[in-house]
Amino acid sequence: MFGKNIKRKMKLVCNVTRKKNIESQHMVYAVVIDGDGKIIFSSGEPEHITCIRSSLKPFQASAAILLDATKSAGFTKKEIALMCASHNGEEIHVQTAKSMANKLGFDESHYECGNHAPYDKMSSKKARHTGYTAFHNNCSGKHSGMLAIAKKLGQNPKNYTSKNHPVQRVIFDQIAKLTGSEENSLGIDGCSAPTPFLSLIQIGKLFQLLVAKKYCELTTTYDAMIEYPYLVAGKNRFDTDFIEALNGRGITKVGGEAIRGAVIKTEQYGPIGIAQKVLDGNQRANEPAIMKICNHLNLLLPNENKKLDKYITKKLFNHRQIHIGNIEAVLI
Repeated sequence: MFGKNIKRKMKLVCNVTRKKNIESQHMVYAVVIDGDGKIIFSSGEPEHITCIRSSLKPFQASAAILLDATKSAGFTKKEIALMCASHNGEEIHVQTAKSMANKLGFDESHYECGNHAPYDKMSSKKARHTGYTAFHNNCSGKHSGMLAIAKKLGQNPKNYTSKNHPVQRVIFDQIAKLTGSEENSLGIDGCSAPTPFLSLIQIGKLFQLLVAKKYCELTTTYDAMIEYPYLVAGKNRFDTDFIEALNGRGITKVGGEAIRGAVIKTEQYGPIGIAQKVLDGNQRANEPAIMKICNHLNLLLPNENKKLDKYITKKLFNHRQIHIGNIEAVLI
């Protein structure tokens, strides 16, 4: 089933080189689960517990969809895609978030995500003159979904990010249903929303559910992400490029501190669930690691792999744009 060169458990490391010498290393824990629920690859501990961070967004969004909060708000597929996003803060992202707020009858003052400079450099430079807003926040779509839940419930949206607010209870109930676990430790995400700690196995299985057609709300979430991948992240972002390259066959969603979840439909293994965590939290190792896993298991088609080739080995440049080294994942 696995082929001669595929091992179930290996050590995954991202080497950072300067010239040809290894200068630094990032250890990566990961697990890959096939359609039968079997682990076909792992590095480190599959039961490793970590905060899921923004990789949870598609599932938080599904709670609003299940409640019909998105339907009541009149959110489009584009807007549902933004609910799942850690976006660049480009004009298309900001305007979509503003549209969602307008449909809800809310404004920036209702958003509890805070503000930060857009990830996209050009957008950041442009917004600097007028000031960064909550709509530039990469989580503004997720918070629009949470505010939609508050409106649907007829609840005062104030403190909707509190773990005791009815909005979060609706989301927790959905996550408990999907994971089969109600007793998860919580942390506070960068956008102030409570976020659970889950095992890598739980995260991998969560992502598999996006294509299982078991829950209509997850199918809706998945369909929005594959139809509007640019809303999920943006220019020069792996999440967008991965979803576009697979053309309906899978999605991935990054989270803070270098967590990542993914699902890929395959003929050989069925729907593959992937969860990975760069232990030191450095995002620069995230894409080379997931590409190494995908190529080790031959999960990508040749044309897909070609479109994502630049992420296999990341080139490093100094301030004079001299190529001084690389980041590349290796399996031991």
